[in-house]
Amino acid sequence: MEIDPICKMKVDASKAAGQSEYQGKTYYFCSVGCKQKFDANPAQYAGK
Repeated sequence: MEIDPICKMKVDASKAAGQSEYQGKTYYFCSVGCKQKFDANPAQYAGK
């Protein structure tokens, strides 16, 4: 299980609503909305 960096929800990587790459790491999201928020400012959420 992965953790959505926006809402901190547990996400099954194989069923994630979306994923983004940032600085060599893949982030997985529970919803398209969380992915869009991350993509708008990944530095704010990455590594938290």
